[in-house]
Amino acid sequence: MFGSLWFASLALTPYLLSQAIDRGLGPRRPVALLAWTAAVLLIGLSSAGLGIMRHRSMTKLRLAAALRTADAVLRHAIRLGAALPRRVTSGEVVTIGIADVWTIGRAMNVVGVGVASVLAYAVVAVLLFRTSPLLAVVVLAGVPVLALAVGPLLVRVQAAGARYRRRQGALAAQLVDVLTGLRILNGLGGKEGHLARYRSSSAGLRDLGYRVGRASSWVGALGEGLPGVFLAVVIWLAARQAAAGELTTGELIAVYGYTAMLVIPVNVMIFCGFDVTRGLVAARHVVAFLRLPPDEVAGRPAPDRPAVLHDPVSGVSAEPGRLTALASARPADAAAVLERLGRYGPTDATWGGVRLDSIARDEVRSRILVAEHEADLFADPLRDVVAGRDTPEQERFRAAIEAAAARDVGEPDHPVEWGGRNLSGGQRQRVRLARALYQQAEMLLAAEPTSAVDAHTEAAIAGRLRAARAARGTVVATTSPALLDRADVVHYLVDGRVAATGSHRDLLRTAPGYVRLVARVFGEDPA
Repeated sequence: MFGSLWFASLALTPYLLSQAIDRGLGPRRPVALLAWTAAVLLIGLSSAGLGIMRHRSMTKLRLAAALRTADAVLRHAIRLGAALPRRVTSGEVVTIGIADVWTIGRAMNVVGVGVASVLAYAVVAVLLFRTSPLLAVVVLAGVPVLALAVGPLLVRVQAAGARYRRRQGALAAQLVDVLTGLRILNGLGGKEGHLARYRSSSAGLRDLGYRVGRASSWVGALGEGLPGVFLAVVIWLAARQAAAGELTTGELIAVYGYTAMLVIPVNVMIFCGFDVTRGLVAARHVVAFLRLPPDEVAGRPAPDRPAVLHDPVSGVSAEPGRLTALASARPADAAAVLERLGRYGPTDATWGGVRLDSIARDEVRSRILVAEHEADLFADPLRDVVAGRDTPEQERFRAAIEAAAARDVGEPDHPVEWGGRNLSGGQRQRVRLARALYQQAEMLLAAEPTSAVDAHTEAAIAGRLRAARAARGTVVATTSPALLDRADVVHYLVDGRVAATGSHRDLLRTAPGYVRLVARVFGEDPA
């Protein structure tokens, strides 16, 4: 509405000027001249106010579209949950969040000033038809000519932009991976190799960006230049008609004003086409992300009391109220068992005889907690980091910190930076464990909860963990003798399946492979 009224005020100004000239200035009628001049002043003030409101409303529209798109993406990312990393790369999500949503917001200009430009074009054509049908025909023919000139370029921009966007997402994923593993790359001496590959990929993306830029620059040049040529043609025709006496002086000035004003909507229409072209590329990626199916389930009821978790693939069973340990020479095998028992991905695991993947996911998440080794830490005071989604409670916080042997991390108000960057590796691991213990889940599944701490701290955690989880089920994937010795039952895994089951001391007597595994932890030769 504001855009249409603003353009209408611009189109009305030349008409008022022509009336002031032909009815006031030409016949030397001061009263009429003052009246039409006042009308010009009034429409100018109205145009200024409408221009402000148009800009404000379009800014709100762009921001609302971008933020609502971002909200939809975030909500769907939450719905995908643990399935997100398996469905799409982190770089694609980053690119959607920092680029695509804003490109879509900008494309919404076509709803406001784009539609208003088309209406303004039609209004000017009607006004010109009253003055000169020939000029009106020329004006109406201008848009198809512009479309024929700019249309193929917009198609090229869309095609090149789609290729650029795909490469951009892949490069962002590579950057995220490098940043995440920077410390490991430094330790392995692979930093320079990854840097060379990133530079090569970045150079390729830059060259593709130049191709997009070449087509885009022609759109910009035509968007600025063609309306000027268009204006010159119309003014040339109008000047010839005025010289032949077919137009009055006021009408000639009105025609000039109409065509000069038309430069704005014509330019807007060209750039709206450019923005929509880029917006379509971005929208396809967002829609593809929103179409990723979450791990939905039929929603069968869960067991009404603590029940046994069983993974038929590995043969692992975890009973309520017991500390179960998974020991494997390949940590990935034990981690895979935890993922199946926690219903992170496809699983045949059962809970009290009921398949996990047939139970409502939210109910599984509320009662079975998987504490990942590299779970994210968010920037907050330590109290809030440990409390996670729950409201911090002083006694519960201190009990979790004590059980995780994390008192040295700091006081409850101690600030934790994003990712725990201001903490040591051992402190980050203990804060993650404290957060898992704070939830007091019915069944806790933890992967290598003590791998980054010293032997003294590990022994302290082993004793406290059993006490903190005395009435609840706990499964830990570990090769720590301190934790294994505290476990009620140990499953020794070979190639992802249970090879032996028993207490730590029983397995030391009966399972040679288990003995070699534990001895390797100490760096000893069991022979």
